[in-house]
This record gives sequence, structure tokens and C-alpha cells, in this order.
Amino acid sequence: MPSARFAPARPIYPVAGIRAVEACALPGAVPPLMERAGAAAAARALRLLDGPGSVLVACGPGNNGGDGFVVARHLKAAGLRVAVAFAGDATRLPADAAAAHAAWLGHGGSTSTELPPPPPGGWSLVVDALFGIGLQRPLDGRYAEWIATLNAQPCPRLALDIPSGLDADSGRRLGPCFAATHTVSFIALKPGLLTLDGPDQCGQLHLADIDVDAEGLAPAPGHEITPALFAGRLVPRARNSHKGSYGDAALIGGAPGMVGAAILAGRAAAHLGAGRVLVGLLDPAALPVDILRPELMFRSAPELLAEAGIAAFAVGPGLGQSDAAWTLVHAAIAHPAQLVLDADALNLVARDPGLQASLAHRQQPAVLTPHPAEAARLLGTTTAEVQADRIAAACRLATQLQAWVVLKGCGSIVASPEGPWWINTSGNPAMATAGMGDVLSGILAALLARGWDAGEALLAAVHLHGLAGDSVCAAQGLDSGLLADELAPAARACFNAWVLPPPADAAQRAAG
Repeated sequence: MPSARFAPARPIYPVAGIRAVEACALPGAVPPLMERAGAAAAARALRLLDGPGSVLVACGPGNNGGDGFVVARHLKAAGLRVAVAFAGDATRLPADAAAAHAAWLGHGGSTSTELPPPPPGGWSLVVDALFGIGLQRPLDGRYAEWIATLNAQPCPRLALDIPSGLDADSGRRLGPCFAATHTVSFIALKPGLLTLDGPDQCGQLHLADIDVDAEGLAPAPGHEITPALFAGRLVPRARNSHKGSYGDAALIGGAPGMVGAAILAGRAAAHLGAGRVLVGLLDPAALPVDILRPELMFRSAPELLAEAGIAAFAVGPGLGQSDAAWTLVHAAIAHPAQLVLDADALNLVARDPGLQASLAHRQQPAVLTPHPAEAARLLGTTTAEVQADRIAAACRLATQLQAWVVLKGCGSIVASPEGPWWINTSGNPAMATAGMGDVLSGILAALLARGWDAGEALLAAVHLHGLAGDSVCAAQGLDSGLLADELAPAARACFNAWVLPPPADAAQRAAG
């Protein structure tokens, strides 16, 4: 099966979902889940340490603190010098955390009510076991001061389950927040680890399932995006095929002053293997050829929309919001072809209830690619409210407009009109530059033209887009300065590596 080559799409649970899994797994669990979690985190901690050293574990007043006591006990048993800071009331700890606290003391450990000063040479590792996934308020007072002190330590900083101060459902920093270099999360992924502020606060993310089959106990509402989700499409082309076998992709946009956006989208569609790529421009004075990519064919935008046989349209790159642009969006929504709406096409839909109604009643769903501000306009809310709960915003938009939606940003959210959602983990900050969205639209148009359905095309395009950015940045050592036009060749290379992996003997030689 093609999917065997790819990592499975791991489940993602909000806090309520994790609680449902725990409720099924806790009764009769041997060893108890807290013991399993602490042992897994301690094993990760030992990998972060370079020989013997001193470790500080900051424990909170709940079950996250209990995890920390277990970690401390295991590290002490491994011969490390371990200091535990705990300012809570031991008599008010939950039962499992109280047992972990007692076991720590029983193994010769002790606690202090303040963070101890670093030993000579500094801490080798600090562990955040203050507050877990249930935290809903900003940290203040003593714990805010502890977070600031822990963040200042020039050593590996390990968070248990989630960095304290981060909202597990949304990825919002609630206030002071632990800045982890590594996070070990238990049972399953949580949305807040993967989107908005989460990736910046989590550092390198490690998942410890602690022998709990989460999906066997409770269905997951979301999943991580991996090629396993669309592996059935990743097969070599038939030898007996021709350009007509791979569809016509049409890109509509390019108003005066913004022709480059449409060209970027067209180049991306060509690199992703559409049979033909046609670019319809609003600017009547634009040169009707791309000198660097003469394979692209140019039309006026109205002519292209009226042309027969187009398999997929992407409308929006450099479109503008003129009356002529509105007419094109209206016609595109009414067209039976597969449809991507991006950029100003979304802004035109946002201000016109009639276009929204037409979009929601299309025979087949469109694909929408808003950034947070565009999503806010479509939902009649603010960008801050969209970012406060990115998953809810993407799902609401998908349901309201009966479309597949990607809410772009750190940890892009893909939402289906039927309810499921996914989070993408590829991509990097160097991609925060003009033209990247146009490239995504072109990739989408090509996959749709090739006959992919809307959901598979969107999942693949979003993941591939980020992967291409990662590939270029890794090859060139970039933190910034990545150009949108560099993405299309990299996306082509990544896509073809999915379809045509290296032969097994070559892979084995490369591995060893």
C-alpha cells in the first residue's frame, strides 16, 4: 500500500477529548498513567543531559506537579542531583499527585517553597511541571516570577505535557509562559502545541503515548497532516498519457500593478504538473507572455472564464476589488469547474451576502485559502477573535460557506465542511513574505486540474507548500529572504519524491 511509506496522521485532541480518553484509560491502569508519564518524561530528560549534572524540577499544585515528582524520582535514581521546588499545599494535591509527592519524599527527596539558586556551573536541565492542559488563566505572582526565572536559564528547558501558561486548545499565550526547548506531551497531541504561539513556546515536540490507544478509546476530532492522508493519489503517471490527461488549470487575477501574483500562481501550477496552465489577466496592458516560463498561456480574464474545458480555476491572485473583479468572482462561483478562491476574491465574497449564498450552494465545494484577516472579514469578526480560536474559526467558515478552508498561519488549520479538521506542521517563518499565498493557489489549481478531489488537494497542497519552504531554507541556511518564486521548483521536487521514492538499495546506502 502506498501509505506504508508515510507516517500515519496522528490524532489531535482538545482538552475535553483528552479528558474523555483519560476517563476510559485511568480505571485499573497498571502502572498508573502518572507513573507512565513521569517515566517517559524522565527518559527524555536523560537524553537531553550531557552526563551527570544538576536538575531543577518546578512542580505545581495539580497533576502536572505530580508528573514532575515522578520525573524527579527517576532522575534521582539515575544518580543526578535533583532539586524540586513546590509551593503548593501537599494535603490538597489530587490523589495520584499526592502519591507521587509521597513517593518522592520516600526516596529521600525534598522540596523547597522557592526556586533554589543555580549550583556552581548552573543547572544542566530545568523541568516545567507547574500547570498542565487545564490552565485557563494568566499566571501571576509567585508562578509568574518562577516562569521568568526558569526561562532565563541557559540550559535545556523541558515542559511536561504543555508549557505552563499556554492554552492547550488554542495555542494562545495566556500571559507569562514557559519557553521550552523541548516539550514531551502525553497520550496524544493537543491543538495548542501545533498552532499560533504553541510552536514558539514548545521547542522540539516529543509525543509519549504512554501505552494508551487514544483513538481506540475516543474518536479524535482532528489530525496532523501527513502524506498518508492522500497517499492513494501518489502514484506514477501511466506511460500512455498526454497533457490532456492532467487537466487545464486556469489562474485569474493580475489587475494593474499586481500581474506578478497571477504569474507566480501560474508558474506553481506548471511545476505541479497540470497539463496546461492558462493565466487570465485583468490588466489589458500586461505583456501576454512570461519570458521565464513561456509554457504559460495568457488570456484576458473574461475570455478565460468563458473558455470551454477548464478543469480548475484559482481566482484571486492580484485580483483587486474592482467591479470587473466582482463580475469575475460571480461568474467563477457559478462555473461548474473546481474552484479555489484566494486573496481579493475572498474580500469580495466577504462584503457581498449574495456571493456568500451562491458559494454555499455550489454543486461541489470550493476551496478557500484565507489568512486571519480575510477570515475575519468573511466571518464578520476581528482578526484577534479569529486568532483566539483558530480551529473554531476555520470550522465555522467551512460550515457557513460549505467549502474546504485553510486558515493560514503558524500551524495552518484545514477544515472540512463536514466538520473534521487538520493541523499542518510543515513550513517556517521565512515564508512570511509576499507571494507565498499565490504559490499555494497555483499548487492547488494543478492538483484539482489533475483530478484530485477538493479535500485531498487542499491537504496535499498545504503540506507540500510548507515542505517546499522547509526544503529551500534547509538547503540554503535561510532564516529570512526566501522568495515566493523559489518555492515552485522545490514543491515539484518534494512532490516527485513522494511519487517516486528512491529505490530501496539507494535508500539503504543513504541511511548507512
